[in-house]
Amino acid sequence: MKFYDRVNEIMILKENELQSRESAVFTVLMGRKRVGKTTLITTALKDYDYAYLFVSKDSEAVLCQKFQQTLEEQLGIRIYGTVSHFRDLFEVILKESLNRHFIIILDEFQTLYKVNPAIFSEIQDLWDRYHRESHLYLITSGSIQSLMKRIFENENEPLYGRPTSKLTLKPFSIEVLKQIFRDHCPDYKNEDLLCLYMITGGVAKYVELLMDAGCYTKEKMLNYVCRLDSYFLSEGRDIMNQEFSDESATYFSILQLIAGGLTTRSDIDGAMQKDMGVYLQNLEKNYMMVSRLKPLLAKPNSKVTSYEISDQFLRFWFRFVWPYQSLVERGQLSLLRQNMSQHYEQFTGRTLEQYFQTQAMESGQFTLVGNWWGRKGDNEIDMIALNEFDHTGMAAEIKRNPRKISLKELQQKVDVLPHDSFGDYTLSLRGLSIEDM
Repeated sequence: MKFYDRVNEIMILKENELQSRESAVFTVLMGRKRVGKTTLITTALKDYDYAYLFVSKDSEAVLCQKFQQTLEEQLGIRIYGTVSHFRDLFEVILKESLNRHFIIILDEFQTLYKVNPAIFSEIQDLWDRYHRESHLYLITSGSIQSLMKRIFENENEPLYGRPTSKLTLKPFSIEVLKQIFRDHCPDYKNEDLLCLYMITGGVAKYVELLMDAGCYTKEKMLNYVCRLDSYFLSEGRDIMNQEFSDESATYFSILQLIAGGLTTRSDIDGAMQKDMGVYLQNLEKNYMMVSRLKPLLAKPNSKVTSYEISDQFLRFWFRFVWPYQSLVERGQLSLLRQNMSQHYEQFTGRTLEQYFQTQAMESGQFTLVGNWWGRKGDNEIDMIALNEFDHTGMAAEIKRNPRKISLKELQQKVDVLPHDSFGDYTLSLRGLSIEDM
């Protein structure tokens, strides 16, 4: 699959490169695993001089030897003798950048925690000493989002406040996902697009796997997921094991419960038979794997909340793959595939809502997008999208089957929206189905 989109991100990286010719620039690139961070960097900077340094799980001495060789091969920076400490290597880089401009890419930067946690303090010290006179463009990239957030966003960490710019690479937008699908299969069906969105959520690597394999229909996509050699069967576990260093079993269980339909705090606590508040907060704030949902414009102290897996692939994986690991291990993948087909329509009802909510936010027409439901779970509105500047908005009923949409019932629900929250808004009504994708 060819490279798609990322126009804004490429522009920022190139502008930072230009700025770094005058004074050093420190860019942090974050984003989930497989979203395309490394490809973005190497594509944006393909015409520039850079050294690509991948932080592997080696000892500090071995890692420095690898970096030393790469610096000489890619930038002609020759370091005599053997360097065993990252501090010494980084100081050589900074001293070299006092007289020439070049780019250093440190990929999987968070792995330095396992190599030697003191390295971050050493980077801080050297950066503070040299960066004002340096012409270095330093790019750090990492896939373990919880660690990257800790390194750069925790005020108690040494590198807090040091980066010049910070980018979070997100999955492809819906419009780009549609463009990719059109390029590979001009006559695709909306059902196929929905399945592609359900499995990949726009994550570049997942989209590439399906497109390169010629999986352009729902049936082929699901068959591909359930192959004996499928990349997708173990991917969820790989992501989880990478993010969670301890108590991973508890987090696995919580996400399985949410994917299975237990979405309120009381339901989750009851199923786990203890208070899961701290774990849910970690999943939301530190790992960014779940979203805590409230009715749109609900008061900050509202207790009407539910939880949802925010990553489309993980939502799919925890619903259809993880609970059936015994089938995967025994190679009974036809049964796994059968279960997906049996529950597909029910599961993708919510997927379709998420699709339209994401599309509404990406359209640039709205500032707030969400659901609304009453305290007892009644009067549920699938989507409300608001523009806070001109006080207009849209309320939508979303169904897979357009014949099941009732704008009359939707109007009745809109009529009972709390006036103190929605009274200033003029809402139009829409019925959205799979035909409107």
